Amino acid sequence: MISEIFYQVRNTCSKSVKISSRMLLFYLFFCFLCTAGYCRAQDCWSRDYDHGGTVCVCNSDHCDTIPRPEKVEQPQLLIYTSNKAGSRFEQTTGQFEQSDAPDNQIRIDPEQKFQTILGWSGAFTDATGINIESLDEQLQETLLRSYFAEDGIEYSMCRVPIGGTDFSTHGYSYDDGDVDKDLVNFTLADEDHQYKIPLIKKALDLTENNLRLFASAWTAPTWMKTNGEYAGYGFLLEEMYQTWADYFVKFLDSYQSEGIEFWGITTGNEPGLAMVPLNKISNVGWNSTQMGKWILNNLGPSIRNSNHSDINIMILDDQRMHLPSFVDQALEDNTTREYIDGIAVHWYTDILFPAKLLTETHDHFPEKFILSTEACNGIDLMVGPVVLGSWDRGEWYTIDIMEDLLNWVGGWIDWNMVLDPSGGPTYIDNFVDSPIIVNASANEFYKQPMFYHLGHFSKFAPSGSVRIDATSEVANISFVAFQRPDDGIAVVLMNRNEEAIPITIVDDSRGAAQVELSERSITTVLYW
Repeated sequence: MISEIFYQVRNTCSKSVKISSRMLLFYLFFCFLCTAGYCRAQDCWSRDYDHGGTVCVCNSDHCDTIPRPEKVEQPQLLIYTSNKAGSRFEQTTGQFEQSDAPDNQIRIDPEQKFQTILGWSGAFTDATGINIESLDEQLQETLLRSYFAEDGIEYSMCRVPIGGTDFSTHGYSYDDGDVDKDLVNFTLADEDHQYKIPLIKKALDLTENNLRLFASAWTAPTWMKTNGEYAGYGFLLEEMYQTWADYFVKFLDSYQSEGIEFWGITTGNEPGLAMVPLNKISNVGWNSTQMGKWILNNLGPSIRNSNHSDINIMILDDQRMHLPSFVDQALEDNTTREYIDGIAVHWYTDILFPAKLLTETHDHFPEKFILSTEACNGIDLMVGPVVLGSWDRGEWYTIDIMEDLLNWVGGWIDWNMVLDPSGGPTYIDNFVDSPIIVNASANEFYKQPMFYHLGHFSKFAPSGSVRIDATSEVANISFVAFQRPDDGIAVVLMNRNEEAIPITIVDDSRGAAQVELSERSITTVLYW
């Protein structure tokens, strides 16, 4: 009963709800308590798995929440901890003291600033929509709140596929059939109207329209390609260069007519896939010279002369292994360079190619932002696509996020926000893992450790934060620091050791604060 009342109270803020007469007094009482500041985060209902770890279960009766942090006065600080043992955003407090700091110092210098944070999130794939729609209406809203609301992890930037992906139920574009160079038959798919647009609008409402959207195309209609197929060794026919640019504008126009505006667009998902033998993922292959020519003569002018002239255009949208050579060659012409605002990268080969390639790319193009636009676990050999409760997979996310941030990347976008227990649906059997797994038969969903690792960044380093300098000689502790738009300082730290590690946050303007990092944990320290 209590959890049901709390659920009703939470949702009254965003929509009208019906409550029974027997709940009315309880409802009014809890409204009073919340107004007075007595409502607290709902705790995780944990479930353990023998070969994985702990997930938090959400159903019609309960789902864990985390309120937006409230400013504390100096010398106080807030500490949020999630760990392998089962803590999820557990909040404690500490304080700075004017004393000699002990060992294990991490020194924060807000005066040294680096890149601005653009956002954090995942993608509105067909699979995400299908799985969300498989839940009852109340639980759908709970799931979206978990990602986007003030009492969730406050995602701020989402990727939207242009047409189908490998996480659709079939391959498709918006103009399948006969050659249609003038795009007379262009139309959004049923999937857009059922699985993307409605959920995007709900996410926009939950963020009060503070959600940056960017779009990526996987494939052109087959009649535009050299191989006549969605996937495989196929490139764009040169006579279709302008038609493909017009296709992008048509997409933006179509979503605009639905009331959805885009912050950005990429030149296309993973052009390098065309060169991968036996690849089944839809793609449009490009080499750097071809792409540079297309941007200069077609995409750039078409976008800048459209109703979307101020949209951010991102080049590459592929693996770190292509940096910086692909971008160097594609943007060799200064006019081409002026059309591009940012560089989009994926994480799938990061273990083989060093992060210094990101810094090298930044040095070549300091006026361009770098954004990590796709990542997922689940493609490991000898391990199932979905491993419920895997703390390791959360750590792998944080390792890559921190490595990217320390090399000029301005945000990190996950892949599917929601999948089913098999890691789908995907029509090419490309099953992977996701931060939230839906069990439709039980009408519940599971928040994986990946969800909380991402939340330690998205919740506490919102869009507009700036990475600041942080240095230390502490072994085996990873960390990164931000100055938030509200002038707060957020320090995210990960302890991968099997033992607790005491550290000291040193900020010369405040003093020294001792914090204990529990074993196998991610912790955010927040102060103003």
